[in-house]
Order: sequence, then C-alpha cells, then structure tokens
Amino acid sequence: MSWSACALARSPASGPAHVDHAQAGNPVTSMDSRRDIVLAVANPLDPPVMHAGSSLLGYTPSGIYGAGQRAASTLAALQRNYRWRQVTGWPIKSLDLYCIVLEPPAGMSREALLAALARDGRVRLAEPLQDFSVYSEQPGHTHAARRYNDPYADLQLGFVETDAARAQAFTQGAGVDIAVVDTGADVEHPDLRGQIHDVHNLVDDSASAFDRDQHGTEVAGIIAAIADNHRGIVGIAPRATLSIFKACWYPPDSEGGARCNSFTLAKALAAVMDTNARIVNLSLGGPPDPLLSGLLRRLLDQNRIVIAAMPDDGNLGGFPDDVPGVIVVRSGRDSVDPPGVLSAPGRDILTTQPDGGYDFTSGSSMAAAHVSGIAALLVSMSPRLDARAIHDLLMRSSKVVDGTLEVNAAAAVSALRGSQRSRHE
Repeated sequence: MSWSACALARSPASGPAHVDHAQAGNPVTSMDSRRDIVLAVANPLDPPVMHAGSSLLGYTPSGIYGAGQRAASTLAALQRNYRWRQVTGWPIKSLDLYCIVLEPPAGMSREALLAALARDGRVRLAEPLQDFSVYSEQPGHTHAARRYNDPYADLQLGFVETDAARAQAFTQGAGVDIAVVDTGADVEHPDLRGQIHDVHNLVDDSASAFDRDQHGTEVAGIIAAIADNHRGIVGIAPRATLSIFKACWYPPDSEGGARCNSFTLAKALAAVMDTNARIVNLSLGGPPDPLLSGLLRRLLDQNRIVIAAMPDDGNLGGFPDDVPGVIVVRSGRDSVDPPGVLSAPGRDILTTQPDGGYDFTSGSSMAAAHVSGIAALLVSMSPRLDARAIHDLLMRSSKVVDGTLEVNAAAAVSALRGSQRSRHE
C-alpha cells in the first residue's frame, strides 16, 4: 500500500499498559504494542480557506488540527464506520502525514480491526504498533593509555583503540550537528554542558526525567564529551554539537532497558527533518516497520548519514538496519560479522552518566556512537561526503584490534586527507 498520513489505533485492553515513571498520564507511555495499530490515510494539504475558523492548512474539525480537509474528512468517515475515539494526534508535514491515536469500540480485537482496515479502500497502510529498544549491556572494566588532561581519558578503551587522539590533530568535528534519537540526556553534565545544541522531548513534558535518562547520556558522552577541560573523558568529536530527540523512555521496570515505539520514533524522525543535522545516531532497533522505514528513506534522500546499532543477536532485517544506505555497526567483540557491517569498540566503554557521573557500559549502542563521532570528524573535513562514501572509507581504513577488524579514526582521516591532496595536485 502507499501512504501519506498516519493514525494510531488502540484495540481493547489485553494486559497492563506500560507507564512512564515521569508522567503516568502521558498517552505515549500508555500505548501497548500488543494492542495498538498504525493507520495511514492520504493527507494532501488544501489551499487556505480565508474565512472564520480557517487556517493556512484549511479548515479542519476540532481535534485534528494540522490535517488537510481530505484527510480530516476521511478520518471522520472512518470514525463513523469503526466508532473509534481519538486520543492524540500530530502532523508530519515533511511527508504530508497526519497521525492520531484512536481507540476502537469495545469487543473489536486488533486482528479484526487490521483485517477490516486492510479491505478499506480509504486506508493506505495498516500495521501493528511496534516496540523498539536501545542496545546496552551491564557495566564492565577496562584500561587504556592516557592522552589528555581529562582524568579518565586513560580508561577510554574505545577512544584509544580507534586512535581518536591522532585524528583530532586534524579535525574535531567542528560545524557538524548530530541528531541522537534515543532517551533524554543530562544536558548539564560537566562534560556535556554546551555540547547539546537543542533538545526535543517526543515522549512527555518532564524535564527532570529527560536529564536523568542514562542511555542517551552514555551515547552523547562517547560522541562529543568536552576535551581538555580537566574533567572526565574525551569525546570522539568534541567540537561537534548534538541535538537530542527523546523517543525512548524507561518503564517502571527498567531492568530491560529503555523502550520506544512506532509513534515516538516517527515523531522524532520527522522532527529531525526540520533540523540541519547531517548525522543521525540510532542506537536502538526492533522489528521491520513500513512507516519508520519510509521516514528513514526520506532522511537518506536528504543526504543525512544514518548510523544504526546492530541488534544484539546479530539478526538483521528489522528497523533501522533494513533500510538500504543505513550504516550498521556492531560491537567489535561480538562473534557475528555480517558483510558490510562496520565494527567498533562496544565493550567496557567508559562514558558519561546522569547527575555528572561516569561509568563503564557495553553494547552495540556504544559502538554506533563511536562511528557517529568518527563520521563527524570526516564530515567536518569534507561536508559533501555522503553515507556510502563514509561507509566505504571506514571499511577500507579499518584495522585489526585483538583479532577483530575495527574502524580507526586516524586511518580514516589520513585516507581522506590523502584523497583531498591528490585532487588538488
């Protein structure tokens, strides 16, 4: 099916809903992938109607502001047919989308609703709401040689193994903005203060929960922690800036890590389209999702460089690694080594933690963050580089570390400098 606008529908309850620890009444965190449905209808924007009650998007019924007249009429007709109740909604202007959360009448299962919507000619897409998660493991311990006045730099395994200090003699990522679609992050951390250009909370309205989120803080520190400030660690690209898009949250039982869903990730990817971010870090993943894949393809069409973490089980074919052009990264100590997948340090990585702390962590999430930082170094040197060029450059310049071929920042920078010199000779 084709699609141009989307809606989320909730079928009758089949179990307890997940509730965010920061805001129990938040409709996003009350969604349940066992019940919810993503629905898409066409949403061409109509010319403005200049009369009372109109807007630049044309007059639309109350509760679906941002939808064009055709989408609003279609949704209203569908509501009459299926008797659902709107919970929330938002437009994705860059794709002519409009998404709403709907609750169908009692007694209609998700399977029955999906079957009915699949037969309805007004529907462009109907799929289950999907769950996604970040890729992180338990902390470990490691040691490495010291290079900077930052007191923990000698413990940064990934920084040393990728030869980032040598690369930073030529570039530190200045002028490159990286969109981190993840949990929130501690924007006031001493090693991140000033590095985070802007924040976008697509989950709830709680600033305190945003700053306490662990996974996004870890990823941000690996990419862009401040260098030579006599504090903590050094980021791979310490002069790059970060834009944090919170699309994942920690349920009350957060032992399984942070979770996201199709709704929050779609909002985040659409929001990235309205920024100047050249690099998008997705240290998360889950099953295939047509809506999210469509958004990701649009980002790639805009010459964004999308870097994703490989699933912990090594199985590819889900979001976001199933979209051609996405750079997929595994932890260099993992045994699975699929063709075309980059390897980077992901075990026992020292990085920033909420409340100004530091600790070791592991997972392909951290490997992806290293590659996002190295990509920022390369883009800072050559802004026109695209995702394929960066992937191929990093693959060619990878080096063997403890028997594993891993990306190397210094070798990649050196290779790029060599190609730039040869073009000018």
